[in-house]
Amino acid sequence: MSAPVRFALLGASGRMGQAVMDAVVGQDGIQVTAALVRPGSASFGKVTHGLTYTCDIAQALAQADVLVDFSLPESTAQALEACLKASKPLVTGVTGMDEALKARLAQAGKRIPVLAAPNMSLGVALLLRMVEQAATVLGQDFDIEVSEAHHRHKKDAPSGTALALAEAMARARGSVPVVPGTDRRGIREPGSIGFSVVRAGDIVGEHTVLFAGTGERLELSHRAQSRATFAHGALRAARWIAGKPAGLYKLSDTL
Repeated sequence: MSAPVRFALLGASGRMGQAVMDAVVGQDGIQVTAALVRPGSASFGKVTHGLTYTCDIAQALAQADVLVDFSLPESTAQALEACLKASKPLVTGVTGMDEALKARLAQAGKRIPVLAAPNMSLGVALLLRMVEQAATVLGQDFDIEVSEAHHRHKKDAPSGTALALAEAMARARGSVPVVPGTDRRGIREPGSIGFSVVRAGDIVGEHTVLFAGTGERLELSHRAQSRATFAHGALRAARWIAGKPAGLYKLSDTL
């Protein structure tokens, strides 16, 4: 029997971090070895699931095979440098990254395995494939709208998943670049992709893509009912990426 994959978790005190800590309990083939928080965090020094919250990424990586990241973009940038120095894979589910950080992840993928997914749900990984195929088949004759809803505390809008869906469809049909925005005024630009956003209550995550043509429309939707959905996807990604060659991967690569 092979040894379990050991991972350090960055952002361990957050909502998703706690979901991952809960999900790993009783799992075969994977083990969390460090619970990491940002410097100055109120959780520093406290204990969760038998681990003490720490800020030392380098030390955590020395005892881990993979770093799983559910922090914030500024922490992801620091974590990426630590992973490069330690030659360890990075799995990140952080959203709200700017283009510079995305470029750094892509560059790092030439030296270490990097899996970046704004949504760790396997259902969303399938949805990405489905909307790309639909956009290719339906083409410019169908307008596209992406609607998403999340809890009131989510900071970025549109969500990283909504942007990923739109970018996949834009690539598929050679459309205009995706420009996020929810201020809808005037006549619709041909080939554009629209967004609508809801931030309310404790909604975990809902995404719907509408293809609207003349006389018909197609809707593809995904609704997450628990953060455990994303946590199990992240654990799957951590198991999968351990031992992989350098590269920039997507969650769909694990399917």
